[in-house]
Amino acid sequence: MANEHSQTLQAYALSPVAPGITNLLDRAVALTTGNPGNSPGPDTEVLIGGRPTRNHLEACPNLRVLIIPYAGVPEKTRELLLDFPWISVHNLHHNAAAAAELATALLLAAGKRIVPADRSLRGGDWSIRYADAGDVQFAGKTALVLGLGAIGSRVARVCASLGMHVVGVRRHPDKSHAVNGVAETHPVAALDTLLPASDAVVVALPLTPETRGLLGARELAFLPRHAILVNVARGAVVDEEALFEALARGQIGAAGIDVWYSYPRTEAACKETFPSRFPFHHLDNVVLSPHRGGGFNRPDLERLRAERLAHLLNAAARGEPIPNRVDVGAGY
Repeated sequence: MANEHSQTLQAYALSPVAPGITNLLDRAVALTTGNPGNSPGPDTEVLIGGRPTRNHLEACPNLRVLIIPYAGVPEKTRELLLDFPWISVHNLHHNAAAAAELATALLLAAGKRIVPADRSLRGGDWSIRYADAGDVQFAGKTALVLGLGAIGSRVARVCASLGMHVVGVRRHPDKSHAVNGVAETHPVAALDTLLPASDAVVVALPLTPETRGLLGARELAFLPRHAILVNVARGAVVDEEALFEALARGQIGAAGIDVWYSYPRTEAACKETFPSRFPFHHLDNVVLSPHRGGGFNRPDLERLRAERLAHLLNAAARGEPIPNRVDVGAGY
């Protein structure tokens, strides 16, 4: 899709991208990296960044593609792009395996009460071995996976391998999009029926206007008291107060949470920021994880990011279909 005056695709990254990417690009791709405060030039055809401003987009009359270098679309970005319908939006799924692995770890840790058992034994206390600690046997149980994208489909396969009956929820439960390990697929509208029969719920949905607060007090009340909730999507898909109250009252059995409601805004704040306005850290039936599913600053995942991003840019330069297109209206 190089412009008519050049055979070279002009791409601009709003901030530094995955190291080593230049070695993976075709000669027909010219990639310029700027700083968050800089603006791309008027020849830019592909913009790389998760949170471009209106000024960024308007500064590029030749812009036709925005690549968000991670999974999902920030809400403000989605709202902005509705005013630029000629720009196709694409994202990366390079961290799908890592996020699915963490979801599995949280599910097992919460269900097997690993954290309180570890804490007790460090103090020489074996009593949890002889008590009814509420451990879950996953084989023969039902797992409800909300979202069967790159992450959710991997989680579904793992749950099936544990001997679980896996039920999926997706926007279009089309039989032609069958996912290995998923026995049933339903639309979101079926949640009221599905939740009471679910022993574990894994949230892997994007955050959109439709999914914000999807699981609130009403929906959590449908779950069995022994149910486990895992969230590796976005915190706001599950209502913050409702989740805390359900866990604190024993309305649901346990949770494993990797995505939160409060994040540190500075490096100094990283050591003094609680993940919620509610004291989840006081609850023994929660496994807390500081948003590690995306593999932030992990060299192996940054290499994968570079490979996936180069694949998209090379496809654009060759005039081929660019993978991972986002439906801006739907938000994913």
